[in-house]
Order: sequence, then structure tokens, then C-alpha cells
Amino acid sequence: MDKTFPTFHSSFKEKYKKLRKGERRRCDERLLLFQSDRTHPLLELHPLHGKYTGFWSINIGGDLRAVFEYLSERIVRFVDVDTHHSLFGS
Repeated sequence: MDKTFPTFHSSFKEKYKKLRKGERRRCDERLLLFQSDRTHPLLELHPLHGKYTGFWSINIGGDLRAVFEYLSERIVRFVDVDTHHSLFGS
């Protein structure tokens, strides 16, 4: 599989800075996994609906999710990272 190249929106960067140290480490690990194999089962990659139509989500671990959009087949932009409840309300 081709490598994926992530970019990061300023809103993602701000939320990332507010994560606890362990959450940032886990996020870094999952983003590296995503770069090398975006279909890995640990990521639970899936498209979103409703206000996030056109975006996708991956599981960072625990209750954390990262939301991104495809800019091209191999380039994505991460726009948010937060708990499932904060992002999606349930």
C-alpha cells in the first residue's frame, strides 16, 4: 500500500497541544501507523456523516478520535482530535 502523507490544520494542532503526554504519545503512534497502513484494523477507519459528511475518523485509543479529510488519494489533512463524545455527541 502507498504511504499516506498527513498535514495538520491549526485546529488539530491546538487540540493536540492540550492532550496529556500519554495521549500525545498514543496519537503519534497511531498517526505513524496511519501513514504506513491506513487500513490497519487498530485504526477503525470509517467515513463520517451528518455535520462531518466528507470527513473520516480513526481511533487514537481509549475514547480519542482523530478527524481528517482527503485532499488527494495520498494526502490527508487532520482537522480535529478529541473524545468521541466531544466530537460526535455520544
